[in-house]
Amino acid sequence: MGDLLLVRHGETEWSLSGQHTSHTDLPLTQRGEEQAKSLAPLLTDRTYALVLTSPLGRAVRTAELAGLTGAVADPDLHEWDYGAYEGVTTREIHRTRPDWDLWTDGVPPGPQGGPGESPQQVGRRADRVLARADAALADRTGDVVLVAHGHFLRVLTARRLGLPPAQGRLFQLATGTVSRLSTEHGWPVIAEWNRTP
Repeated sequence: MGDLLLVRHGETEWSLSGQHTSHTDLPLTQRGEEQAKSLAPLLTDRTYALVLTSPLGRAVRTAELAGLTGAVADPDLHEWDYGAYEGVTTREIHRTRPDWDLWTDGVPPGPQGGPGESPQQVGRRADRVLARADAALADRTGDVVLVAHGHFLRVLTARRLGLPPAQGRLFQLATGTVSRLSTEHGWPVIAEWNRTP
């Protein structure tokens, strides 16, 4: 069975400032574009059974700049829907909700088009992506690459390791990195994390 490679998109203005970014489709910064291009050597020497990206431009552009071809946009790879906290930093949220924690509390509904998600809802999406990845990996024709977003990929990692979605909090994930989930003696493991050239 192949490996599951996770690519977090390159830097955006809001990832730099710490603002929660789900539906707001910001472009990569110049540094984000450079990060994405720099990932190509980490990805080119492998055979891929499937390449999936979030439908958001920052993920699609990262895949393109990293040299990934034949990518298919999967809406389940969308970032966590931050609802009313879209564009807001954790520091700002703590001014009115000092005990708030994304991983246990989720987010309140926002304006139309951003109802917000709980960790469990994000976990269900991650499970669907993992099922699709596993079907491709079962063919033994190559690895699977997922190009997506920080919080979503952290939840997906937790689910891959058999943990509840909220345990994604344990896996800090930097922009413009490649991480690899594999198996050892039949058990899912983290083989590499936050790799850069």
